[in-house]
Amino acid sequence: MSVERMTKRSEFLAARRGRRLNGPYFFVETRERGDDAPPRLGLTVTKKVGKAVLRNRIRRRLREAVRVGAAEAMAKGVDYVVVARADVADLPFGELVNELSRRFSRLAAQSGDGQGRRRQSGA
Repeated sequence: MSVERMTKRSEFLAARRGRRLNGPYFFVETRERGDDAPPRLGLTVTKKVGKAVLRNRIRRRLREAVRVGAAEAMAKGVDYVVVARADVADLPFGELVNELSRRFSRLAAQSGDGQGRRRQSGA
């Protein structure tokens, strides 16, 4: 399945208002667009993670992990924003693909169940 890119800040902000699933290496924010278009992916790696070389390497690893195997778990008509943590840089590539696939599958299974985004306590 082909995955399109999210490029506009407004698209990223819209995904923040959607469903969020935390994990040890990254968290994924999703928003259902309500159409049948291919899924869109946005990647965020903040400056807290490290310098530009490390942030770019993490982005390249995430893009490749989605291309190699995680794209199959993504649902049509959904925007995904992956916000990476520093540990992604040292994570074995196979484990990265499995983690992404598992998160995308879990979000696809949860979609349409009527539950909204849960608030983080202490945030």
